[in-house]
Amino acid sequence: MAARRYDVTDAELAVLKRLWDRGPLTAREIRDELYPRGTASDQATVQKLLQRLEAKKCVARDRSSFAHVFRAAVSHDALVGGQLAALAERLTDGSLAPLILQAVSRQRLTAEQRRQIRALLDGKKPG
Repeated sequence: MAARRYDVTDAELAVLKRLWDRGPLTAREIRDELYPRGTASDQATVQKLLQRLEAKKCVARDRSSFAHVFRAAVSHDALVGGQLAALAERLTDGSLAPLILQAVSRQRLTAEQRRQIRALLDGKKPG
């Protein structure tokens, strides 16, 4: 099954990273982390980013309390997988092998990263 492609901007990704790292947050909590000055314009920016992410089905909103709480509706792995699949389609006719080979050859991998890659190649779930 092909990975779903999630097109997110850098600003939207910054919001998702907060939600992945900290769990569910209100818009104000996200604003406080991204824009510590906390101006009205900053709040409007965060609200717009959350609306766009909700429309893309990347975040879910809990409306049960006065301050709505947002959580990531897409996992980090799903987002990365979709982006890699789209990049592979654009650059290498859908083959991930050239991308992986380039990535591995350009940086030094830790022993743990090598172990995880070997597990995947052997058809095991890395853990």
